Amino acid sequence: MKRSNWMRISLSLVLAAVMVVVAACGNSKENGNEGSSNNGKSASGETITLTMMHPWTSPNVDNEVYKARIAAFEEQFPNIKIEQDGVAAAQYKTKLFTLATANNLADINVAWPGADLDPLVKGDLLMPLNDHMDSWNDLVREDALAGYNVDGNQLAIPTKRNFVDIIYYNKEYLAQVGYNEFPATYEEFIEMIKKLKEAGITPISLGNKEKWPLQSSYMSIIGQRFAGEDFLHKVMAGEAQLTDPEYVSAIAVIDELTKLEAFNIDANNMDSVQAQDYLIQGKAAMHISSATVDGRIRTTNEEGDKFGIALFPSVPGGLGDQKMAAGVPQFGIAIKNGLDEKKKAAAVEFMKFFVNEELYTDLAKAGILVPANVEMGDDISPYLKEMYELTSNGTAPVFDAVINTQAAKEFENGLQALTVGRGTPEEVAKDTQELIGQ
Repeated sequence: MKRSNWMRISLSLVLAAVMVVVAACGNSKENGNEGSSNNGKSASGETITLTMMHPWTSPNVDNEVYKARIAAFEEQFPNIKIEQDGVAAAQYKTKLFTLATANNLADINVAWPGADLDPLVKGDLLMPLNDHMDSWNDLVREDALAGYNVDGNQLAIPTKRNFVDIIYYNKEYLAQVGYNEFPATYEEFIEMIKKLKEAGITPISLGNKEKWPLQSSYMSIIGQRFAGEDFLHKVMAGEAQLTDPEYVSAIAVIDELTKLEAFNIDANNMDSVQAQDYLIQGKAAMHISSATVDGRIRTTNEEGDKFGIALFPSVPGGLGDQKMAAGVPQFGIAIKNGLDEKKKAAAVEFMKFFVNEELYTDLAKAGILVPANVEMGDDISPYLKEMYELTSNGTAPVFDAVINTQAAKEFENGLQALTVGRGTPEEVAKDTQELIGQ
């Protein structure tokens, strides 16, 4: 059977199943049951259980919004139970790909675009949402949807827009060493780090126990500053290599910061949340992380005004636009392909409830950047508006959203080794380049 015919038949079955579920959720008193159209109960009382795997385990404000949304769905649709599998962010992708290899994904999954989506696409593991896009086409930005659209099939709907490379800084500490504004050049940045050290202040709080921070929050943008925003795509196309001089120079920044003792000494024993706390508690002058953590650092913090935000400065001879931030549409909600008709209908019902204007508005009120067209009213935090302005000058790619997983993991290991004095930038580039495309 041709794929197009198979898709039409499958989608017809989905629509038929949806009609059955909707009818079952209606008032059925004439059949002796007490169900009603507004409580989500089926006429037969049957409960459908959907499994959902997500990485919403840390105390970030957006994670609380997501979990509250799941609870609201279960309250409104008591005949559909969401069995959650919360996996820490550092382990989430590994588990997702392991389950994908065994064709054993959860019914609903959180997915990332680019290289992270490729294994799920190659295995035909995600259900196309094309016939349900009326719920999102006018709400979600087209460029955000595009990250999850492969060969014309919309495979997930992003719930937030994230930039991974925001520099949060303590205004008082920088002023203490003579900086009322964040340095505009790399030379000034390094000079500021030296002055902070002399003043007895830890320059940068780093929590690299999970290994991804140096790869994602640091090298995504440092690499762009030196080699340009299209460099990583050229690497994957075989038109450039990580061993090219400009990219080795980018990796050398991590080596230089290490030798300057810019990081806290326990960086590799501390996770990303603990590193945020270091900044919040005044134990460091800067922290480099995602736009998401602005919720903890400023929006919900009574002392939020003491912290500013900035992007990584320009570098000598750099090929990248210094105004760009590195980011992706994130936390795409996807449905597993091949569910039976009842589960498929229930999963679509969940998707339409979970990812809607109310979710995006709640996230925005919590200080989270969203990929949707929602009004920025007076109840939106001025911190969020400042973040939108900072990140509105173009988007550079995130390293592990472009580079394949095996190479990205090798890169993480090499960068962490640099922070303990092992290896060289050239060796890190060479070892990672050898795994490109594998």
